[in-house]
Amino acid sequence: MKTAEAEARKALNRLRRAIEKAEAELRSLEGALRHAEETDFPVESYEAAAASLRVVVNFADEEGERLREKVLYAGGLEPGRVRRSQCT
Repeated sequence: MKTAEAEARKALNRLRRAIEKAEAELRSLEGALRHAEETDFPVESYEAAAASLRVVVNFADEEGERLREKVLYAGGLEPGRVRRSQCT
């Protein structure tokens, strides 16, 4: 039986990959349309979309950190006392 923490880690990793793919697709679309539309390209709209994706990236990072801290605490360790290299 899988633990809730393992399921959460898997879901978080899937979300992270989806965000990375969305960022790559947005860059690809931007490159194609910027070339085709030249001066009519809506730069501000693409910057806003990229900023929105960064918000989701930050959310995923924060949730990952929160999950790591919970797992460490549940294991009897203080999250602040474990070096970063030991967390990976």
